[in-house]
Amino acid sequence: MGITQQQALDWLGSDDLLGLGMAAQAVRNQKTDARVATYQIDRNINYTNFCTEYCSFCAFYRPMGSKEGYLRTLPEIYEKIDEMLALGGTGILLQGGLHADLKIEWYEDLLRALHSRYPQVHLHCFSAPEIINIAELSGLSLRDTIARLRDAGLASIPGGGAEILDDEVRHRISRLKCTSDEWEQVHRTAHALGLRTTATMMFGCGEELRHRANHLERVRRLQEETGGFTAFIPWIFAPENTSLGRKQSETTAVDYLKTLAVSRLYLDNIDHIQTSWLTPGIKVCQVGLQFGADDVGSILIEENVVYAAGVRNRTNEAELRRIISDAGYIPAQRDTLYRSYVLKN
Repeated sequence: MGITQQQALDWLGSDDLLGLGMAAQAVRNQKTDARVATYQIDRNINYTNFCTEYCSFCAFYRPMGSKEGYLRTLPEIYEKIDEMLALGGTGILLQGGLHADLKIEWYEDLLRALHSRYPQVHLHCFSAPEIINIAELSGLSLRDTIARLRDAGLASIPGGGAEILDDEVRHRISRLKCTSDEWEQVHRTAHALGLRTTATMMFGCGEELRHRANHLERVRRLQEETGGFTAFIPWIFAPENTSLGRKQSETTAVDYLKTLAVSRLYLDNIDHIQTSWLTPGIKVCQVGLQFGADDVGSILIEENVVYAAGVRNRTNEAELRRIISDAGYIPAQRDTLYRSYVLKN
């Protein structure tokens, strides 16, 4: 479609919600199977909650040395994967805080152990800030760090840590975390090394609409360069129990759906757009299937980060299949890279 950044900004500020939804749906039907909406069964595993970044939007992290901090053992992680497999799952999303002591060898040992024990499980692991932290602690370049993680079993990289890819916002909400350019460089390097990644956007954290447009432009530009993003996942900031949340008003469902639709329109070089149930809720997630999204994400067997921020939404495979069917689509279970799916009526 080739819309401009100014058009995206105008649409984000538009009152024509239904018009945007219809336009986004037309793009969605051109990009993916118009009959099908997908979901995944995987598990988020947070291997540690120790973190050195102190982001104002996060209620999950604990400072180094905290009695409430943890570092998961291999047997604990194995147990979580076994539970995921029993539910028909195919992958894990392994993420943690930025630990001050864990170098590349610890992550290599972890990945090798998981890949050896569960060769069928897709290891979708480590956000850009984590990878930068590993590289800095280990005295390695980004390229060498990602290559070594890949060789140890890393299969793809999640888009976490993006928040808003505009340093004016990042300085306010997460000033110790990586810059927008650094986040982008991790994904560019991963794509060059043959790894697919996802892109995310956490909005509703006090940013202006121009910041959202800047974020979308960065993602679209990088996708034009590399083609390495499988999907884009916009989601709403969860304000409860966070220092930032005390200063913000909650994002409305209308704002969420509008941003979802504009994401589909602007990122016409990314095949898949995910509608979220975790922070907006199941009903808004379902409506998102009429606003350009073709995927409802994962059942999220375990989710700790936004749970710590007060979000209590939960779901299961049967409910995700139901909301897809009720929205007029055929439910299909997919894998992490959208390479295959199983139709389920």
